[in-house]
Amino acid sequence: MLGIAINIVYLMLSLALLFAFIRLTRGPSLADRVVALELIASVVVGYVGVHAIDTGVSSFLDVAIVISLTAFLAAIGFARFLERGSVKDE
Repeated sequence: MLGIAINIVYLMLSLALLFAFIRLTRGPSLADRVVALELIASVVVGYVGVHAIDTGVSSFLDVAIVISLTAFLAAIGFARFLERGSVKDE
């Protein structure tokens, strides 16, 4: 029963990744593309979490934490870039 649920979750995450990639390539603005990148990072964390449950290897959860922290720092960097408007010499 758990195997069926894991396969369904993998399918749903794959669909979410596909739609996020479409949004990334066809996003009308830079902000939409940044949101799509954040969604892709979240889906990847979901993949790693489900894989950790599927295999029973708990060290994959550490990988998921590192990916989510890296994505968070990237979101902060993108937000600061969007707030400033462009790259400026300091």
